Amino acid sequence: MNYRRDFLKKSALLAFTTLGTSLIGKDKINTVEELLLKTGDGGKYTLPALPYAYDALEPFIDKQTMEIHHTKHHQSYVDKLNAELEKADPKILQAPYSFENIFKVASKVQPALRNNAGGHYNHSLFWQLLKPNPESKVNVPGGKLGEAINKDFKSFDEFKKEFSEKAVKIFGSGWCWLIEQNGKLKITTTPNQDNPVMDLEIEKGKIIMGLDVWEHAYYLKYQNKRADYISNWWNVANWEKATELFNNK
Repeated sequence: MNYRRDFLKKSALLAFTTLGTSLIGKDKINTVEELLLKTGDGGKYTLPALPYAYDALEPFIDKQTMEIHHTKHHQSYVDKLNAELEKADPKILQAPYSFENIFKVASKVQPALRNNAGGHYNHSLFWQLLKPNPESKVNVPGGKLGEAINKDFKSFDEFKKEFSEKAVKIFGSGWCWLIEQNGKLKITTTPNQDNPVMDLEIEKGKIIMGLDVWEHAYYLKYQNKRADYISNWWNVANWEKATELFNNK
């Protein structure tokens, strides 16, 4: 048991080191150092703290939703991911248990491992891609990302319209993403907790921006009005963080 525990601890710590310097590409993951994968006792994954207070995104996303979303839903993904890694099939997934390695074999691992790994990764990224906007000023990306959006979608307004339409039309639970694919920006969607860097039959690319459209992300405030949630989300989209991801080649 001690050997097993020490092995898992060393593997998780190695995973953290690996992810801290990796990039999202065809088969790699782009992350900012503070995003995720801080390990606690025993080398297990832990819930990352939010970079703002639970009420900081109001009136666009309410305090109660943020608190439940973070402490209940995200925490559950973390706990279940740790449990699934304890029983991972070594013939399919070998240490280090980094997201890079998990996502490379996402189509082969148990669904529970894939779903919870995606849940932890997607949410850790999502929190960073939100930003308080107390003055309710329209936040529009500038710099090279802004130029790329104008080039590939004609204008930010056209991009916003297409992204919103695709997010609204996701059937059931899932995510809407802005990705970079072969030097071109594209909008894609994934079901459940899948994402564009998993080894699945989905459109792949480097994640630039992502929106959670699971009902638990908005139902307390917006009920069944997903379109209203998406419309208000644009006010708290963190384009500074998206620009970091875009510029991280």
